[in-house]
Amino acid sequence: MSRFLTILTVSTTATALVALASVAIAAEGELNLYSSRHYDTDERLYSEFTDATGITINRIEGKGDELIARMEAEGANSPADILLTVDTSRLERAKNAGVLQSINSDVLEVRIPAGLQDNDNQWFGFSQRARIIFYDKADVTNPPQTYVDLADPAFKGMICHRSSSNVYSQTLLASIIENHGAEAAKAWAVGVVNNFARDPQGGDTDQLRGLVSGECDISISNTYYFARAIRKDVKGLPADALANIGWVFPAQNAEGAHMNLSGGGVAANAPNKNNAIKFMEYLASDQAQQYFSAGNDEYPAVPGVALSPSVATLGLFRPDSVDLSAVAKNVSMAQQIFNEVGWR
Repeated sequence: MSRFLTILTVSTTATALVALASVAIAAEGELNLYSSRHYDTDERLYSEFTDATGITINRIEGKGDELIARMEAEGANSPADILLTVDTSRLERAKNAGVLQSINSDVLEVRIPAGLQDNDNQWFGFSQRARIIFYDKADVTNPPQTYVDLADPAFKGMICHRSSSNVYSQTLLASIIENHGAEAAKAWAVGVVNNFARDPQGGDTDQLRGLVSGECDISISNTYYFARAIRKDVKGLPADALANIGWVFPAQNAEGAHMNLSGGGVAANAPNKNNAIKFMEYLASDQAQQYFSAGNDEYPAVPGVALSPSVATLGLFRPDSVDLSAVAKNVSMAQQIFNEVGWR
């Protein structure tokens, strides 16, 4: 129920824990942040945290897997205090690589729903994106209503999707394994491959552009790519074209819409551990959660935080309540299935 409220509630609730996480507190020193979030709007998160605490943030930015490998190579000498990255699979990969540590924080335990945090408190989710079905309203009158439906032969030659090496693809299949079992997941992957309109390619925005260009009639994308095009100009997704694109939040009478997570954890050898925990708690404050939605068209992880207009435009839905920590453990099996069925 808590994750349902994360999506449906559009009013902000003040609590004592919010105040604890967001007010200016006496602090000093620095924080070394390794981040694969590449969004300009995150600058406000960093500056306001520094203004509130006096803690200087030193950033190293790069791709998620590269940062994890760097932390591994640096070992005990790593200056990293926090890893921020995108997708549950990468957070779990960091945990398995031994570059994160378990932490104790009453603020995070209360603010972040249990399904959006690691069972060992090594990582916590701070924003979400629903991975949903988009379609050309002119060509598709009966769009698929579930992820399983995407394998229906009725949609042969109609679907665009990303490659199997992409973490969004891996985590979606990992969630199907968790919800339906490995055998059903493999049958699903076979069916989707048979329904491809083109070889897997490009990013999520490219899947939406495929609908505009007519290369495909159905595609899968995270919501924030489409919400961003509602909010501002995105190349290849003009406003008049958006009007011809419909969307379905899948499996509303079953498991619910699959959610991708953006989150972080405290580095295993963090030299500034206390400052790192303060920053993590700040990311769970109402103020920071609103920035995630307003600045990057994401869904807040914390229930009760207002949605930005572009995100709210997509409507209400029921998210999949599956434990994302459990989903992450299926990623290696998902990649094996992709390889077996020829999903490049």
